[in-house]
Amino acid sequence: MSESLPEVYLARHGETAWTISHQHTGRTDIPLTERGERNARSLGQRLHGLTFTQVLVSPMQRARRTCELARFGDRATVDPELMEWDYGRYEGRTTAEIRQERPDWFLFRDGCPGGESVEAVGARADRVIARLRPVEGRTLLFGHSHFFRVLGARWLGLPPSDGRLLLLSTASLSLLGYEHSRGEPVLRLWNDDRHVQP
Repeated sequence: MSESLPEVYLARHGETAWTISHQHTGRTDIPLTERGERNARSLGQRLHGLTFTQVLVSPMQRARRTCELARFGDRATVDPELMEWDYGRYEGRTTAEIRQERPDWFLFRDGCPGGESVEAVGARADRVIARLRPVEGRTLLFGHSHFFRVLGARWLGLPPSDGRLLLLSTASLSLLGYEHSRGEPVLRLWNDDRHVQP
């Protein structure tokens, strides 16, 4: 394992009211809860001492606020490609509510009417990865659960739908990297939330 190989840190935003209620939160711009803010600060403590070549953040306030509280706001560049899945007509609804109408609905297979398909989210993840691969050093991304899950799958060369296998908690930290060379992408850390307060 070479220490000189690039690394990409994924920082999921802190808790929101819709995280607690399990509502799909794509383009609705809602703030962090008080606990979400505390955990964003804890995430910053976890990252303290690391240096990053670049810091990118979703334009949504829950991601930007997490970035600020983690003490990277002054270095971050807003990147619209890091936005959460566009849930279209399923925005603000829970999976249980959606399945009352469509019992067999599954996000990572079916996408969202009026929103993004699984393939569209995968294509967006591929564009982000294409920009990340040549960057030397460490990159830090602040963003969202479902998009990061697809990004993790695509980093490994898996179909976007395999993001279903990669659960992410709020304010968690994950790390994309390589084993021996840039031709061997791996997940070096996933969904680490030991710094998160219950």
